Amino acid sequence: MRERASRSVNLFAGVALSAAGLGAGSGCGSQQEAEGGTDVQAQRARQVAAAWDGSAAATAWRAGFHPMGDVIQLPRGGLRSKADEQAYQDRGFVLEGELPATWPKDGRVAWTGGGSLARPLTGADEAYQTLAGARVGGKPRLTVTGVKLGEMSVASSRGPATVPAWLFDLKGYGSPLKQAAVTPSKLPQPPIERSRDIAGHSLNQLVQVSADGRSVTVVALHGACDDGPVVDVLETRGSVVLSASVKDRKDDGNCTKQLLQQQVTVKLDRSVGDRVLLDAHTGRPVPYKPPHRPSPSWS
Repeated sequence: MRERASRSVNLFAGVALSAAGLGAGSGCGSQQEAEGGTDVQAQRARQVAAAWDGSAAATAWRAGFHPMGDVIQLPRGGLRSKADEQAYQDRGFVLEGELPATWPKDGRVAWTGGGSLARPLTGADEAYQTLAGARVGGKPRLTVTGVKLGEMSVASSRGPATVPAWLFDLKGYGSPLKQAAVTPSKLPQPPIERSRDIAGHSLNQLVQVSADGRSVTVVALHGACDDGPVVDVLETRGSVVLSASVKDRKDDGNCTKQLLQQQVTVKLDRSVGDRVLLDAHTGRPVPYKPPHRPSPSWS
């Protein structure tokens, strides 16, 4: 197995979250380092890479459609006011007129680099409910004046893809809000189990892969009484394995059980390409989660 040297990466500003809300990782008062420390984590990363590289799970992953970028795209130029931005975040949509009553059963995902895949389409009503659903009352709102089926480009595990999309016309905007209509593929069963005996944190989510594929930004978890997360990377021919840990944990007796999340950008030796981006702790692909919306790929 060919592999790349591990390295640590720089950190960006973090935001506090409650431990109960995250439901993963460990707080300040928990053991952060297994015996052997970094060596044990590096061994775990190699085990995850060896299990995935050449596996049936990796083959299924590469054959499927797994979004790795926004499946909802705002109108060209973005939302034009703070009120509209707040309405979007609050799911403050109202509908004028009727939603399409019929649509094709399946749609085709077409990759820029070649290849295509037929996938079931979500209905216009279901797509609208992922945008709306809130009682807007006197709060700011976005008004949908028309809906039709079109196309959009989505970043995926196999590179950029053109997919069917529902196009929502918004009052006051000259271009539509787009939402991917095609259903993502089911995640393959991981060929390795979650780590049970190595202390550490899972990666909370993938934020983005850079346009050239040479860096990835993830959200890593850490405690309130340490110096922040560290993410090491192991690159092989078929996978990119990320190992999250924390540095310099302190316990002065006043440590809370609060967990923090922090964005970490990892530089790679070469583009991600169609390699599987994996979390060493869970042994699973790092989940992409669109802002303000759940991703059906990872549910």
